[in-house]
Amino acid sequence: MKMLRSALLATALVAAPLAAAPALAQSAAPAAPAVQSEHDKLFALFAKSDEDSLKRNPLSALFRGDTRYADRLGDYLTPEYNEAERQAAISELAELAKIDRAKLSPTDQIAYDVFKESNVQGLKRLTPEILALTEVRPVNHFFGFHTFYPTLASGKTGIPFKTITDYENNLKRHADYVKLIDRSIAKFQEGQKTGVVETKLTIRNVIEQLETQLKQPMEESPYWEPVKAMPADFSDADKARLTADYRRVTGEVYAANQRLLDYLKGSYLASARDSVGLSQMKGGAKLYELLIEGSTTLPYKAEELHQLGLSEVKRIREGMEQVKAEVGFKGTLQEFFTFIRTDPQFKRKSREEITQRYYDIGKMVDAKVGQYFSVLPKSPLQIRPYEEFREKFEAGGSYQQGTPDGSRPGTFYFNAYDLPSRTTPGEITLYLHEGAPGHHFQISLAQENDKLPAFMRFGGNTAYVEGWALYAETLGYDMGFYKDPYSRQGTLDDEMLRAMRLVVDTGIHAKGWTRDQAIEYMLANSAMGRTDATAEVERYIAIPSQALSYKVGALTIQKLRREAEAALGQQFDIRAFHDQVLNTGALPMPVLEAKIRAWIKATKKG
Repeated sequence: MKMLRSALLATALVAAPLAAAPALAQSAAPAAPAVQSEHDKLFALFAKSDEDSLKRNPLSALFRGDTRYADRLGDYLTPEYNEAERQAAISELAELAKIDRAKLSPTDQIAYDVFKESNVQGLKRLTPEILALTEVRPVNHFFGFHTFYPTLASGKTGIPFKTITDYENNLKRHADYVKLIDRSIAKFQEGQKTGVVETKLTIRNVIEQLETQLKQPMEESPYWEPVKAMPADFSDADKARLTADYRRVTGEVYAANQRLLDYLKGSYLASARDSVGLSQMKGGAKLYELLIEGSTTLPYKAEELHQLGLSEVKRIREGMEQVKAEVGFKGTLQEFFTFIRTDPQFKRKSREEITQRYYDIGKMVDAKVGQYFSVLPKSPLQIRPYEEFREKFEAGGSYQQGTPDGSRPGTFYFNAYDLPSRTTPGEITLYLHEGAPGHHFQISLAQENDKLPAFMRFGGNTAYVEGWALYAETLGYDMGFYKDPYSRQGTLDDEMLRAMRLVVDTGIHAKGWTRDQAIEYMLANSAMGRTDATAEVERYIAIPSQALSYKVGALTIQKLRREAEAALGQQFDIRAFHDQVLNTGALPMPVLEAKIRAWIKATKKG
C-alpha cells in the first residue's frame, strides 16, 4: 500500500571517527574510534538494509522518486535474484543478533522486532521448496507485470518523463520487461513439467487481458503516452530519434506479450487445473499455510479461520435481523436486502447531494475525534469524488495519502458514478474506513513520526492497515453514529463482506469449495449482487489468503481493546489506547499484541 521513502533518518548514520591528532603530536596514541550506541548500530543496519534493497529492487527506488536505478526493472524470476534476497536476510539477521535489544528504547525494541520478523518471513518464502510452488506460477489476472507495466510505462504514475535520460531509461525498462515476460514463459514451462500449475479460470482471465492489450494500436496504447507528451525543450532531432526508438522497442513489448498469449492459449491452458483451490494443487496445502501466516501475521490454521468466519457471519446476521425488526420490515432478510438496494429513499439524487453528505459526515467526525484521539494528523484531509474520467472503474471509496509535511493533504475519494446503483446506509462506514479516523489517521500519523525508521513510517502489512480501518468503522458505535438503524445496517453489511471472506477463502483453498459454491454463499448472506460476488470470489482464487487479513486485523485490535478495558477499569483511556496502537506504524499482530500488553502492565503499575 505504501512505498518506502528514500530519505533516511539522521540517527541511522554511523558516527564518524574522531579527527586525527594534530601533526605536531606525533607521539600521541591514535584516537580511538567513536563507540556506537545500540540505537546507532540498529539504525545503521536499517539504513544499509534499505539502500541494499533499493539496488536489488529498483522499482521501489523509482516510486520514491529515486532515479539512480531507473534504467532497470529488476532481475526477478532468476536464481541470482532469489539468492541475493536470501543472503541479505541471513546477513541482516546475523547483524541484528549482534545488537543488544535490552539496551534499546521501547520504540527501538519494536523496530528491532518488526525488522527481525520481516526477514524471518522473507526466508520462509525463499526456500527451494516454496519457490518451486510460487515462481512457476508467475502470472494471474490479479498479479503480474503484464497488467502493472503498461501503467508504469505510460508516464502517469509519477515516474519522471522530463529529460532525455528519463525517456531512454523507459526504453531500457521496456527491454527488461521483454526479458521478464520470456522468463515468465520459462517458469510456466517448469511448472508444466513438475505438475504445479495455475487454474484454468485465472489463465483464461489472463488471456483476455492480453488479448485486450494487443488489440490496441501501438499509438493508442499506454506505451505511446510519453511520445505524445514529449517536453517542448527537446530538439526536433531528439524527438525524431526517440519516436523511432519507441516504435521499435514498443513493438518488441507487443511481440513479447504475443508470445505469452500464444503460449498460454496453445500449450499452458490445456494443462492448467480445473480445480480452483490451492490445496488441490501439488504442494498447495503447505503453501496455503505459509500464505495464511504471511497475510494475517499470525499462526492461524485454515480450519480455525473458517470456523471464526462462520461464527462472525452468524453474529452479523443476527444484528441484521435486529435492524430489520427495528424498522418494522416484515419480509425475509434477503427481501430486506433487496428493499435497501432498490427503494428510492436510499438513493442520492445528484453528485452535489452525495458530495455534501460526505462533507457533513466529515464535520460530524471532526466534532467527535478529539474525544477518542490525543494525537491528530498534521496533514489535513480533503473530501472529493473520483474524477469523472476514472470513476466508472474505481471502488466505492479509497484513500490517497498526503505528504509527511502536510504540503499535500490526504484525500478521501468517494464514487459518484451510477448513483442509482449506490445506497446511503454505508456512507458513514465508508468515511470512517477510508478517511478519518481510518486510513488517514493510521497512514498520516506513521509517516509524520520521524523518530521511526523509514520501513516503519512508510511500510506495513495488510492485517494491520486494513484491520485498523475496519476497527475504525466500529468507532461509529462509540461516536453515536449508528443509532440510526439503516446506518447500522450499512456498517453490518460492510462487516459481513469481511466475515464472509474468512469462510469463502478458506472454503476454496482448504476445503475444496467450487467457484459457484463460494458465489452462492456470498449471495445468501449479504446484499451483494452476483457481479460483485463473482469478482470477489475470482479475486480470492487468484490471490489465496490475502482477503483473510482484513477481519483478522480488526478482531485483534478489538480483542486488545477489551483486554485493556478489563485490566485497567477506570484507568482505561481510549485516547491513550489509540495512541499506543498507532504511534509505531503498521506492526505485525504479535508485535502489536506484545506492545499493548506491556502498556497495560505499565499503566497498572503507574
